[in-house]
Amino acid sequence: MELRIFTEPQQGATYDDLLRVAKATEDLHFDAFFRSDHYLAMNVDGRPGPTDAWLTLAGLARETSRIRLGTLVTSATFRYPGPLAISVAQVDQMSGGRVELGLGAGWYEEEHAAYGIPFPPLGERFDRLEESLEIITGLWGTPDGETFDHPGGNYPINDSPALPKPTQSPHPPIIVGGSGKKRTPALAARFADEFNAAFQPVDEAAKLFERVGSAVEAAGRASDSIVYSAALVLAAGRTEEELAKRADAIGREVAELRENGAAGTPAEVVEKIEKYRAAGASRIYLQVLDLADLDHLALVADEVVPQLS
Repeated sequence: MELRIFTEPQQGATYDDLLRVAKATEDLHFDAFFRSDHYLAMNVDGRPGPTDAWLTLAGLARETSRIRLGTLVTSATFRYPGPLAISVAQVDQMSGGRVELGLGAGWYEEEHAAYGIPFPPLGERFDRLEESLEIITGLWGTPDGETFDHPGGNYPINDSPALPKPTQSPHPPIIVGGSGKKRTPALAARFADEFNAAFQPVDEAAKLFERVGSAVEAAGRASDSIVYSAALVLAAGRTEEELAKRADAIGREVAELRENGAAGTPAEVVEKIEKYRAAGASRIYLQVLDLADLDHLALVADEVVPQLS
């Protein structure tokens, strides 16, 4: 079971805050550092203000040496697919081939309004997501010396040199997530190296994995050609007092966290993760909301990770 640290810096974090967490992630031998791609906080004022996901990952690419780096997930509404393909390829080069791209349709209308980003209806957002995946993989997959064209659609491309190329071959892993019943499994089967069920109860995650697995097989892919993962908020404590303190720091109730997250004593966290393993997940993203509490990460590394080996 792989454990990845997943942050939500739009809730209030500087690059230096994220750098400390990323370095702790690497020093404590977690598998990856991921961040959300949002420009507006939810439920708090978000001071000191948002940081850009791919600028952050570019910096971390040069300040770390082992951990994987990525987004969960970049919104297809935020960036044109051509320039995004360039950015991700460049960060992949800067990291020595450690980058992963999570890409979604976008959902948070208020952040689009706050920064002047168009927010089309859901169907159009999915159309743009599908087209973005076609273009990004098409650019990366174009042989050196040849050009890429994408006629029509929202993003017509003509005679692109399809450069730069990422370091990873055939391309950085692509992550698709969501709970849609038709388009999401189809997109995962067509483009994804990983499917993520974020903040879903274990029985719902199992249904999503099964649905995506059926789509993968229908697309003619091997059943083991896609990784299944889940994301859970983390709140661990050796004692009830320590657990309550961590829950209070992120504005959550202990009972609710125990039900919906990876929360409780280290043994309880292990038990919850094992349920997701039984449902088909081989990778868990632990959502860390208090970025100042590096002892939280150390507790998981010392007392949870060894029990999952």
